[in-house]
Amino acid sequence: MVRLPAAVLERYPRFSLYNSPYPAHDAGRAIDLYPDSNDAPSPVAGTVTHVRTVRCPSKPYASDRDHLVVLDTGDFLARVLHVEPAVTVGDEVAVGDSLGEMVRSGFFAPWVDNHLHLGFRERDADPVRASGSLPLELDLDVRGVPWDGTGRIVETGGTYATVDSPSHPSPGAFAAVASDDGRPLDGGIPHYRHGGTLAPGTAPLTLFDTSLGTPDGRDVTWAGVDVRANDRPATGLSLFCGRDSLRAKLVFADGHGFAVGDTVTVTLRATDDPVRLD
Repeated sequence: MVRLPAAVLERYPRFSLYNSPYPAHDAGRAIDLYPDSNDAPSPVAGTVTHVRTVRCPSKPYASDRDHLVVLDTGDFLARVLHVEPAVTVGDEVAVGDSLGEMVRSGFFAPWVDNHLHLGFRERDADPVRASGSLPLELDLDVRGVPWDGTGRIVETGGTYATVDSPSHPSPGAFAAVASDDGRPLDGGIPHYRHGGTLAPGTAPLTLFDTSLGTPDGRDVTWAGVDVRANDRPATGLSLFCGRDSLRAKLVFADGHGFAVGDTVTVTLRATDDPVRLD
């Protein structure tokens, strides 16, 4: 188990343990960190041990090359992805030092913002292999914020529309959209099969009075739900932990008709045939 200090997480406006289809994020064993610029400040201090370039799927909106930077922290190996490295093997890096510029990787779906992927493993483990990351524990509390599903569109792209709600109750502290009983939610519902709640427990989760599944600790396999926006079908609902704003993101793999300023009501309904992208 690796415990991430609050002082590290607070350097980033947003983070997510679960909003990814990749197995490295299963059970919250990796975290995606979203800086407020395209520079990639290091989340750890250590010595650079490996720098690798890897091929990734070719996408019209993204690079077909991604990069891995491995740092020895003295306790663990830290693996950082999605950064074109400005560091080389042997460099000493402090928390907050620039690792380089973030890469828009072909591993990303088109609605995914640039970010750093961070995972850890034992110092004697294979530093390059994708699997094998250690479980992460966050040294901070994330507040769950109730939401009735209504809001206004404040940003759009070809495959997403971002909603300006719910309002952040305490900018400067991390919060997330809450389940009906107040537990903070994290992940892509239901398009990424696995997600989580940052208030571990075993009681069933619901959102908008619709079942989301029953967690095992903080891990959840999302129940079958359809996401709708003004009764239009959506691919899913992406939820993160935000320091200053929450802004739920509606995902539309096949496009949408929303414009900035439109009002929207998000609803869920149970289905036996949910959208799954993983």
